[in-house]
Amino acid sequence: MSRIVCGIHPVRELLRARPGEVERLHFAPGAGRGVGELLALARETGVRGRPAEPGLLARLAAGAAHQGIVAEVTEYRYSDLADLLAPGGQPPLVLFLDGIEDPRNLGAIVRSADALGARGIVVPQDRAAGVTATAAKASAGAIERCPVARTVNLARAIEEAKKAGLWAVAAAPDGERPIWEVDLTGPMALVIGAEGRGIRPLVRRHCDLSVRIPMAVRAGSLNAAAAAAIVLYEVKRQRRPEETSAAPAKGSRRGLDTVVEDE
Repeated sequence: MSRIVCGIHPVRELLRARPGEVERLHFAPGAGRGVGELLALARETGVRGRPAEPGLLARLAAGAAHQGIVAEVTEYRYSDLADLLAPGGQPPLVLFLDGIEDPRNLGAIVRSADALGARGIVVPQDRAAGVTATAAKASAGAIERCPVARTVNLARAIEEAKKAGLWAVAAAPDGERPIWEVDLTGPMALVIGAEGRGIRPLVRRHCDLSVRIPMAVRAGSLNAAAAAAIVLYEVKRQRRPEETSAAPAKGSRRGLDTVVEDE
């Protein structure tokens, strides 16, 4: 079963990362310079574009903004959880999303995860958004670079991550500690819940620690994608402070249960 990727940025990243998975590439004749550049890239990667009949792009995109180009691609291949948890390289950072049902939120989270150094994302198989055309469009193509794994049991997957040496950290409005007071430099499984419902109690019980994002006003909870971006940035800030404008966090780095102490 094919999936749809549409829009300038998503199709560009698709052609760069997975050109062999493109089955058909449709474009609107005279769509503009951006589409022309993509067609040139497609030729370089061995993908042939074909002019679309009136209305075809809109039907394939099913409401998403196609910007004059739509690719039909082989079904998305979800990654294996074991690959995301494998040792090697920098301390792994893997996101576990509990009940994110809006594919636009999923896409936005994937975009932030890719930009800020996460190894990948884990989503439940049921009652949660998967990789769709809408998610791919919202990710601006990051979905082609940032692996997404699916699991039938999120709590069990978190336990697997803990056995692999990752600390499970839940981000919640009522978290135990402000996010900047916790050392986030070690291997970490970051758990983000759905808007409104948050992280389910069963899933949260499997986490080692919970953190909160202090806010200036009592605004309830942030959008899941916004909360994920803030936490991911704080992880990036602590791990590579020289690449951010904020001062590095000070203190012991023995584990995520260590409070970061200011000088």
